Amino acid sequence: MAKNSCNYNFKVIKYKRMDNYVHAKFIKIKEDIRVSDLTLKDTAARGRLASLFDNGIFTEIDAFAKSENGDVEVAAGFGTVNGAPVYAFSQDVTVNGGAVSIAQCAKIKKVYNLAAKTGCPIVGIYDSNGMKLTEGFEALNAYGEIVKASASVSGVVPQISVIAGACVGTSALIANMADIVVAVKNADFYITVPSELTVDECAESGTVDIAADDFDNAVDFVKKIICLLPSNNLSSPPVFDFEEPDTNVENAKSPLEIVNSVADSGSVLELKSNYAENAVTAFASVAGSTVGFVAFGGSELCPSCAYKVEAFVKLCDAFNIPVITFLDSKGLSKENENNMLVAATKLTAAYTAATCPKISVVTGSAIGAAYIVLAGRYSNADLVYAWDNTVISPLDTKAAVAFLYNKRLADGEKREELEKEYIENMASPFTAAACGAIDDVFVSTETRGKIIAALDVLVGKRETTLPRKHSVK
Repeated sequence: MAKNSCNYNFKVIKYKRMDNYVHAKFIKIKEDIRVSDLTLKDTAARGRLASLFDNGIFTEIDAFAKSENGDVEVAAGFGTVNGAPVYAFSQDVTVNGGAVSIAQCAKIKKVYNLAAKTGCPIVGIYDSNGMKLTEGFEALNAYGEIVKASASVSGVVPQISVIAGACVGTSALIANMADIVVAVKNADFYITVPSELTVDECAESGTVDIAADDFDNAVDFVKKIICLLPSNNLSSPPVFDFEEPDTNVENAKSPLEIVNSVADSGSVLELKSNYAENAVTAFASVAGSTVGFVAFGGSELCPSCAYKVEAFVKLCDAFNIPVITFLDSKGLSKENENNMLVAATKLTAAYTAATCPKISVVTGSAIGAAYIVLAGRYSNADLVYAWDNTVISPLDTKAAVAFLYNKRLADGEKREELEKEYIENMASPFTAAACGAIDDVFVSTETRGKIIAALDVLVGKRETTLPRKHSVK
């Protein structure tokens, strides 16, 4: 069982100011009361919280709170996760099936309020069979308070949801409002009841960011996420000790392998890996600093890829995490054109509106709108690089040759030779660099060094935007 706050007397020994938030460092003086003397129950919910917090120690919030009919169906508290202060709550399915009651919502809302005041991440562990129907409309109102509280801290402090059991109906809506959703594979996660939807299907559709084999595996993911993210939108991302990558970029055959060849060894954490697999979105560290990687695999950009990357760029921008984009795309998908237009518009808006440091590297083809959206100056990239063997063109090579060299083709010149000429003279990265569209062209083995240097110079980036409530697109 996790130790409750009344076990210890604490003395503040140091305050550390982080922008507008103040964090206190505490030292344990002595143990007054043993856990066995407390009247708190040793519940599965407290055990889950203990598995999250360092050494299983956390301070409970409203530890003795009760609803009219008994104990509250949720445990909540705060402690440290890998040294970072974190608030968390865990629904208790062993108490009334974890039914979401007015008392439960009040405790969860208090967690959100405290996290907002102190600038600390929130982890919600969901395992409930649904709303407490006997409380009727009042319970619906309480649900609404949680929705409002979650929305109010979105982009202010990181929110992580862990789907450990049943999370259905409005609970699924609240859980999905978090920045990152981690779900245990045998859990239930859907908004319309009844449903046969599985977590694997949720992962394939992008609803779940990480599908974990079991709860312990899910907690491991959460701990790694918290290590990579800043505590709030005013704090700088954490800095780590690091090891050089094990993968050689020259041998990289997929976008994820390119990411691994640039990121610090063992630091890559991919999100939505089973959704829109042609686009990779991942957190990692480079030279000890947290970054967000976006990488494309060479085919056309589809609507799903655009939605996936849009959400990730917005998450990185909310917490001022640099975005590094590896671009290899033949353009926009011609299938389902209306969806593609909407998705591409949203993706463009996300890139151009983001004020975090942005570095784009063309690693293969950058054709047409894909270049403009993901790597061009109009994507508001701070620095744009390209490998020396890449192709940058407003049209794919075959179409460009057919359009530009139609007469020469009619005169009998070989298409292969004309395509080679077009790539060397007009679609070359050096041609793009000559007109200022590309900042530097280099061989692939220099990628990590170039990115580290760029991150160093962009660390103090400040960008002022026009006053507005929010963008429309």
